[in-house]
Amino acid sequence: MSFHVEVRVAAGSLEEAESIVAAAVQGRVAAGAQITGPITSTYWWKGEIQRAEERLILMKTTTARLEDLVAVVRAAHSYDTPEIVAVPIEGGLADYLNWITEETTEPASDA
Repeated sequence: MSFHVEVRVAAGSLEEAESIVAAAVQGRVAAGAQITGPITSTYWWKGEIQRAEERLILMKTTTARLEDLVAVVRAAHSYDTPEIVAVPIEGGLADYLNWITEETTEPASDA
């Protein structure tokens, strides 16, 4: 099992994507993120084919922080069922992967 994941999220606007990214990075549940697009998405929703312009967010985190990242995205997202997909990172520059771990590690509590 991979220790690091890239989490893909589609957002309905640049403003929403920026808000999601800010919440995730400030909350240290994602080490960093990129926003791409605009993209055109075509999908089934409530029995009909839909087409929408969206922004794609790519965030990096660890498997240990994945559920926390999902919770942050759900709280910040306007969609009823947002696209939140985690893809394992099977390799990469060790320094970069270590950076992801360092930036998403929860601080030790003083309790």
